[in-house]
Amino acid sequence: MSQQLFDAMNYLEKEKGIDKDLLMEALEAALISAYKKNFNSATNVRVSINEEEGSMKVFAQKHVVDEVMDSNQEISVEEAKELNINYDVEDVVELEVTPADFGRIAAQAAKQVVTQRVREAERGIIYGEYVDREEDIMTGIIQRKDNRFVYVNLGKIEARLPEGEQMPTETYNVHDRLKVYVTKVENNNKGPHVYVSRTHPNLLKRLFEMEVPEIYDGTVEVTSVAREAGDRSKISVYAEDPEIDPVGSCVGQRGQRVQTIVDELKGEKIDIVQWSEDPVAYVTNALSPSKVMKVLVNEEEQATTVIVPDYQLSLAIGKRGQNARLAAKLTGWKIDIKSETEAREDGLLDDEDAALEEDEWVEDTDTFDED
Repeated sequence: MSQQLFDAMNYLEKEKGIDKDLLMEALEAALISAYKKNFNSATNVRVSINEEEGSMKVFAQKHVVDEVMDSNQEISVEEAKELNINYDVEDVVELEVTPADFGRIAAQAAKQVVTQRVREAERGIIYGEYVDREEDIMTGIIQRKDNRFVYVNLGKIEARLPEGEQMPTETYNVHDRLKVYVTKVENNNKGPHVYVSRTHPNLLKRLFEMEVPEIYDGTVEVTSVAREAGDRSKISVYAEDPEIDPVGSCVGQRGQRVQTIVDELKGEKIDIVQWSEDPVAYVTNALSPSKVMKVLVNEEEQATTVIVPDYQLSLAIGKRGQNARLAAKLTGWKIDIKSETEAREDGLLDDEDAALEEDEWVEDTDTFDED
């Protein structure tokens, strides 16, 4: 056996992290298979590999019996004792059966099987590396695309960005650099597959963690995210320390922090609202940028009726109902929006409510887009 093969195995262990013992086991299996195939042997055999000498030997294994029924598998106790007086019935005798021309045939078989095992081991290493990146952001370069996927090179593997996870406002060009959210890593017979997304709500959350140190260190917590990718998102934040402004921390000086995220998402509008355990305050904040006069809460049905000034009704509902829809997703509360006039007709507003000044209406949010 050529010493070059062992040198190659040492290289694979050092450079690719493939366990040398695993390769040696694969090599032994390949040599046994080659021997049985090329020499029509049904005998159990063992291969002994000597790395220092760069050699290998094949040994046939035969059971010691009183009466031989199959000479390929058995040896009589008399013959066994001629080899070693200590052999007895039920022992196993090993006889060297290495053919003179076995080296060439074995090398060919070993190359095929070892190559396969190396490929499997590399796949396992890649899977182990990327499965730890599930639910995380990675940066890659677009390599190619077809009708189903955009393929993003993440270093050691091409991740798949499915059509349903692509932002409708984005154009994906080969060689473009892209931040993606890893949704799933799976391993099958064809190797590991990594699936990524540009539309997942957690992409927005991870981007804020990257840009806002207070979120990364836990001072500010992201409590919820609602997103309609490429168009508008709402994110609620909370700080246990009353001295810390969670919304301001996410905005940054002159809006630089959130603007970086808006730019990454190609102009997607982002509403940053303060979380509150009080559903009245939370729903009010979530409906930003509209102003809210009153919130009626039905705890049993997890529902609210929100009353807004007449001139704020379309803003509260939003284009195609988007603002109200995102607010409901963000808070987990059903939201029914009524104008002031409609609320009066339904008897939901009294004189005290009508007397509220506009500056008494609650609003604690910021909205950002690339403009």
